[in-house]
Amino acid sequence: MALNTSENPAHILVVDDEPDLRTLYELTLLREGYRVDVAENLDTAWHHLNERRFDVLITDMRLPDGLGIDLIQRLRAQQRSERCVVITAYGSAENAVESLKAGAFDYLTKPVNLRQFRAVIASAVQDAIAQQTVAVPVPTTPATDRPGQTPAAEAALQRLVGQSAPMHQVKERIAKVARSMAPVLVCGESGTGKELAASALHANSHRAGGPFIAVNCSAIPETLLETEFFGVRKGAYTGATQDRDGYFQAARGGTLFLDEIGDLPLAMQSKLLRAIQERCVRPVGATQEEPVDVRIISATHKNLADEVQAGRFRQDLYYRLNVIEIDIPPLRERLEDLPALCHTLLARIAAESGLPAPALTPTALAQLAQHPLKGNVRELENLLHRAVALSDGRELQFEPTTPPVAPAAAPPPATATEPANALPEDLQHHLDQQEREILIKALQETGFNRTAAAARLGLSLRQIRYRIARLNIDMPQDHDAASDTP
Repeated sequence: MALNTSENPAHILVVDDEPDLRTLYELTLLREGYRVDVAENLDTAWHHLNERRFDVLITDMRLPDGLGIDLIQRLRAQQRSERCVVITAYGSAENAVESLKAGAFDYLTKPVNLRQFRAVIASAVQDAIAQQTVAVPVPTTPATDRPGQTPAAEAALQRLVGQSAPMHQVKERIAKVARSMAPVLVCGESGTGKELAASALHANSHRAGGPFIAVNCSAIPETLLETEFFGVRKGAYTGATQDRDGYFQAARGGTLFLDEIGDLPLAMQSKLLRAIQERCVRPVGATQEEPVDVRIISATHKNLADEVQAGRFRQDLYYRLNVIEIDIPPLRERLEDLPALCHTLLARIAAESGLPAPALTPTALAQLAQHPLKGNVRELENLLHRAVALSDGRELQFEPTTPPVAPAAAPPPATATEPANALPEDLQHHLDQQEREILIKALQETGFNRTAAAARLGLSLRQIRYRIARLNIDMPQDHDAASDTP
């Protein structure tokens, strides 16, 4: 494979049936220092591909004798190494998604922005060159021990603790899809480590040298979403005294991780869809859009397909985000990872507290294995924090994770003047009491983890915090608010 140097520039094949566009792409690439061959249809393109290897293939989706996606599928069937970039018509979201699923490195939308064109091709060439310098991994090689893997990439995968079959599959999938530009949707229950998976995807991609910007969509007030995502220009409103970048601009050249994407309101979903499709954002107060070069990884504990059916999530945004899906298994489905997780978490807790980690006895481990752990790894960490605080320094000691629930007072017996089905005198107080009891029960069952309790009740973290404050629900003093996030 060619290297992009003055002595041996990268070799690119351009396939397009429109002579003017074919010439435009060719001249643009030649000015960048690449070697370029061109073809006007699938037959000629395949003739070139049979004669030599290329670093990058650029193909229009619709050609006189077929679809550009056919080339990609044939290349992948032969395990060829060319990075493929597909050019689709404006608004053809389905074609873009299908090409990414077929193995395309990236896509461009007509009319092609030449600045974006150069950036996408440079990324494809960079990835092709990086892949040339490493040996092709054997399929049975563990994901954390791949030839040529950087220490940072290996460390990111190792933070996903566990060698169980489900976790091995997750790591293999991360290593496989990391190098594509295809959007990834990370699914899993609260506390399973979705952000760690997103971080590993970034660290194993060709964008590892760029920023990794993580955003909790449920924690941003709705009125601030647009400015936080897209930035703001000086003078846009009272108090905007200077230009400020948003998350998309901050993630240029890197990865933007949108956690709890299912909590975005519909109005913001529409704006996010346009930003992803057009790869441009318009800061609040600006008159023109500006291009952004980011890879999108999103995560949710919700079933987005159900949210689409319920009308709470846009179907077109769902298809755009869910090109590749990675499911993180709950802890109850990989209990064989429990000892390794405990040792890793105890080492971290000991380092933070400056105290030696107490011994994890077989009895303590058996106690943990019997716990439902509905909050997954986050709940496990909370349990270990409490156990370390209660231990005598030698062995872990566990106590019940929630305070005992006082039995509800029995209602007074109905009297002759007060029938059993009498209406409450204060309806709001009655409803508040019922809501309070439901919230306390959910909090107790999740170890007072607000994110997990909110998920069980179908609320966002912001909503449950508001209700906890309004209903004056006391949280345990040893509860660490930071543990509410994965």
